[in-house]
Amino acid sequence: MNDILPEQSPVWQYLESTVNDVLSAYGYSEIRMPIVEQTNLFKRSIGEVTDIVEKEMYTFDDRNGESLTLRPEGTASCVRAAEEHGLLFNQMQRFWYQGPMFRYERPQKGRYRQFHQIGVETFGMGGSDIDAEVILLSARLWKRLGLLDSVTLQLNSLGSNEARAEYKDALVTFLSAHKAQLDEDSLRRLDSNPLRILDSKDPQTQTLLNDAPVLSEYLDEESRQHFSELTSILDSAGIAYEVNPRLVRGLDYYCKTVFEWVTDKLGAQGTVCAGGRYDGLVKQLGGRPTPAVGFAMGVERLILLLETLELIPEKVRLPFDLYVAAEEKGLQSKIVLLADRLRDECEGLRVRVHCGGLKNIKQKAQQSGAPLVLLVKESDNQQLCGTIWHQDEPVFDLTEAQMLAAITEYYRA
Repeated sequence: MNDILPEQSPVWQYLESTVNDVLSAYGYSEIRMPIVEQTNLFKRSIGEVTDIVEKEMYTFDDRNGESLTLRPEGTASCVRAAEEHGLLFNQMQRFWYQGPMFRYERPQKGRYRQFHQIGVETFGMGGSDIDAEVILLSARLWKRLGLLDSVTLQLNSLGSNEARAEYKDALVTFLSAHKAQLDEDSLRRLDSNPLRILDSKDPQTQTLLNDAPVLSEYLDEESRQHFSELTSILDSAGIAYEVNPRLVRGLDYYCKTVFEWVTDKLGAQGTVCAGGRYDGLVKQLGGRPTPAVGFAMGVERLILLLETLELIPEKVRLPFDLYVAAEEKGLQSKIVLLADRLRDECEGLRVRVHCGGLKNIKQKAQQSGAPLVLLVKESDNQQLCGTIWHQDEPVFDLTEAQMLAAITEYYRA
């Protein structure tokens, strides 16, 4: 687990505010869930034989002996909250959330045991139009962040539960006849979660899978039509995509549409956003049958991608817009009030007042990184006056009114 330090926080705030703007434009409402849930919620939703439940969850007994788990993902929690508060039956909902998730994995660059996700979940809509909307929404976010040319959309359809079960039997039959060619992880998954073998990174297993049955050949007609409608909408919107027949996602509850946005800009191909349709999950967790589709994106990996591609706007990294300091003793209370007046005049102006004496004022002002510096003194008639520094070009002997006017003009420009 790691700390997010003050110099890093503005980048997080930039990403979060951009996400908020895009989701608001699509009419999505934020929901906030607790980070601790009953363990059974994740066993029932994610699947007891998945890596997350078997190896990665932080689970403990509370003082009453009840098994609790730090949430490893957000979808199950969102379904639980929406069902508990009566937000699902005969209703259409569009939610989003953000916050920490927890998995006991090997820490690596861009991935920690406490990590952060932004998730989108929609309920009550079973058509391909809402599948298309969540993908278009994510594409708009990449465009806003400057990432659209650096990510690739991969699509697949898992079909209905019945079609997937039929395909699973055919896949197990094929792989069982070639056990000697499977890697250790795939052998373990053969009985518990065989579809995950399609996602194996082992070269020998991948070569074997070239001759394996293909999921698309087992799709039911409704799923084929659903997928065709989705790709037609994406084609009309000009969204490029690749159909990846081995894309299955790691959680048991997905059906029909699944998708991932992947990038090769961080070394090996990495997923920055993934999701799909999970029409059976609400019923699986005790609610009435409710169609649903959503996605989640990893904040750490997105920030790493933005930084790698140098896409963080310069202003985001500036902790404040204006640094104010007194050049003479006895003016501290006056510059504190002057700074507050500036904040009144320019809503949103970020001002830092120099406190702690007069030593090395100019040096500290330069070190602050502020694009604008105001050094204040007192004139012969005891009125405030000062010098504004901007890009090493000082403007001397401004009256208080002139200082306010100059800073206001600069900030609004």
